[in-house]
Amino acid sequence: MPDLTTDVRYIKGVGEQRAKSLLKLNIRTLQDLISYFPRSYDDRRSFQKIKDLQPGETACVEAMAASSPTLSRIRKGLELVKLRAVDETGALDITFFNQVYMKDNLHAGESYTFYGKAEGTHRRKTMANPLVEREGSRVLTGRIMPVYPLTAGISQGMLVKAVEQGLDACRDLLPDPLPEEVRQAHRLCSIGYAYKQIHFPDDEEQLAGARRRLVFEELFLLAIGLKKLRNRRNVLTCLPYASTDISAFYACLPFPLTGAQRRVTDGILSDFAAGRPMNRLVQGDVGSGKTMVAAAAIVCAVRNGKQAALMAPTEILAEQHYRGLAPLLEKLGVACSLLTGGMPAKARRTALAGLASGMTNLVIGTHALISADVEYAALGLVVTDEQHRFGVNQRAALSAKGERPHLLVMSATPIPRTLALMIYGDLDVSVIDELPPGRQKIDTFVVTGAYRQRVYNFLRKEIAAGRQAYIICSMVEENDAIPDDRKAALEYAQMLQTQVFPDLQVACVHGRMKPREKDKVMSAFAAGETHILVSTTVVEVGVDVPNATVMVIEDADRFGLSQLHQLRGRVGRGQYKSFCILISDNRSEESRARLRVMAQTGDGFKIAEEDLRLRGPGDFFGQRQHGLPALKAADLTCDMALLHEAQQAAEELLRKDPELNAYPETAQRVRRMFELSGDTLN
Repeated sequence: MPDLTTDVRYIKGVGEQRAKSLLKLNIRTLQDLISYFPRSYDDRRSFQKIKDLQPGETACVEAMAASSPTLSRIRKGLELVKLRAVDETGALDITFFNQVYMKDNLHAGESYTFYGKAEGTHRRKTMANPLVEREGSRVLTGRIMPVYPLTAGISQGMLVKAVEQGLDACRDLLPDPLPEEVRQAHRLCSIGYAYKQIHFPDDEEQLAGARRRLVFEELFLLAIGLKKLRNRRNVLTCLPYASTDISAFYACLPFPLTGAQRRVTDGILSDFAAGRPMNRLVQGDVGSGKTMVAAAAIVCAVRNGKQAALMAPTEILAEQHYRGLAPLLEKLGVACSLLTGGMPAKARRTALAGLASGMTNLVIGTHALISADVEYAALGLVVTDEQHRFGVNQRAALSAKGERPHLLVMSATPIPRTLALMIYGDLDVSVIDELPPGRQKIDTFVVTGAYRQRVYNFLRKEIAAGRQAYIICSMVEENDAIPDDRKAALEYAQMLQTQVFPDLQVACVHGRMKPREKDKVMSAFAAGETHILVSTTVVEVGVDVPNATVMVIEDADRFGLSQLHQLRGRVGRGQYKSFCILISDNRSEESRARLRVMAQTGDGFKIAEEDLRLRGPGDFFGQRQHGLPALKAADLTCDMALLHEAQQAAEELLRKDPELNAYPETAQRVRRMFELSGDTLN
């Protein structure tokens, strides 16, 4: 008797070979198989008479083979089987390409259902490569059919049959993780009915009901798991930090903190005093001053006898943080050091000795901070910058260097708060929603490629005034998926240097360069030795160049809005008026609407919301980054209302039964859900 953990190869009709193919889709068990939901659906319920078929319309036709099929060999590699089918309204000429077996499968005088796209003219109707079933079969036609994501070696037909066999095998095996009272209160269908209808819906209404049930279930279990993660964190204790006067830090700043910066800083200091490890995400738009909030936290930690570590994703960004923070913090008695993979061995030994002895209060570095030979005397605060560039494991590895250190993660990728709480799991979320006064607005323009020469003229004007510019390309080589070598970064930089700006210094940086080489090019640009930097998106997170005032983005429609906003944030960091020019020849209304958003607002949170609405969560929900279970049914951009409903239901259940003792199926599914993402919820 199979159960949900049964290997798919033992499911009737699957077998060893198909199981190997299904493994490519991460389908290993019966549970995996029935949880492999369709990407979309193909409505094959529409039956037409031959005379009513419209060119380009996909429909089912019941017709009789008027004669036996004929086989023609046009040339090597191309064989045609032709058939004329008729009904009482007309004739349909059907062609099968390289499907020689159809000659023996179709017989004159027998009736079939053909499903495909009609072509031809009013007088001569045609159909190429239709699906064919014997009249009345209704296995592949006459109903709504699922369309699954595929991979090599797996066809839709094979997957449909496998899922059908899987559903049949577990008909009486499906435990319901939703308590009966929850299901009743929220008017949700049974789990067996939901799985049947999500794969093979009777109609749109049943499909909607099945999807609602499965989305609710997924979000409900996730909400319970996240609540348990938070509860588990809350039972951990650490010595509370003493109340710390950091007025001297505020006095050292060349500018006053914004109200938002003060509010977030006060929240962090409250966390320090609470007697449990802080786990806090600070979100802030580009230029909102997250680093100064982190600096305040560092001062407080050091005043309490602890060390702090700040981890940045690149050496050049780590060095930038060091140059910016060390002079400020050393005035306050905070001994700072830099630790990167590329530093000389002697300097590295000195840095390691300072950390191990406790003489160094703050270390700023890259992944080198988590190397096995790095020992801390009293690591009490971990800060990670550009959170979306780090995975959960990297955060955890750095935290493991201390005894329950406080964790502060910073992200310049604005995400609506509700989504941030889901993405970052057990992190508390703070938002710096105010920009410092005097921050320059970046004028943004959307133009077509016809304006490129005018753009070049504008660049020359800015450079003549002593400024610098970025040009972003979406490709690295001319053999990219879209073969347009003009926009390939390497080729484009060479073209600019030789044909457009021969009297200026043009450099190129891209993700396939070695880190040292990349940092060298970026450092030269930061030093003003390069006028124009042609780049791929590797500068999305990078060194500040206050002198750079123009950001030109080629093929802007190929980027997400949040990414465009991050790129735009590379300019406008100094005292000079800055500009962003988005070049796109995409004429679709959707693309134009997206780019108009960029021209209309500089608010990163508004842009993120629009990006999520238009494109979906995308990389925000990469399991590699946040460590949460992957969502199979739910889409947080359009299921927000259901998310709130599921969260409320989860909180109610946990208030009633915090350990879920009365709900073993719910508890087991939550554990299983988080085990798959590397967290056992023990």
